[in-house]
Amino acid sequence: MNSLSIQKLKIGDSSEIKKIFLERDVMNFAELTTDKNPTHIDKEYAATSMFKKQIVHGMFVASLFSAIFGVQMPGLGSIYIKQSLKFTKPVYFGDEISAKVIVKELKYDRNRVVFDCIAFNQNDETVIIGEAEIMPPKEEAL
Repeated sequence: MNSLSIQKLKIGDSSEIKKIFLERDVMNFAELTTDKNPTHIDKEYAATSMFKKQIVHGMFVASLFSAIFGVQMPGLGSIYIKQSLKFTKPVYFGDEISAKVIVKELKYDRNRVVFDCIAFNQNDETVIIGEAEIMPPKEEAL
């Protein structure tokens, strides 16, 4: 687990995580969040939707960014300040998603780091784009 202060980061630094989204993951997410939209959890209903089959919750996929910020970069001690997201393609059960964050701006005076965020599937199709602002830890954890 990392714990990187703003002084240890530079423009262009990046970190990435991958996850395959399985049906059981989506059902667990639906239960935990109470988001039981039938597009996600009901096969018959989803077949009538514009997606033609069940899709993964967009916020579930976007949570990969949080995993990066919380344990990889900046890591332990970071505070999530702001996030914008645009969902560009659906994610289906069995898709392998790679989420990547890239340091875009360093605001030393406020101890804030702005990141570009992108997630793409196994076919290199972008599924989410966005931007996040994180307050990194003041000092690296020992």
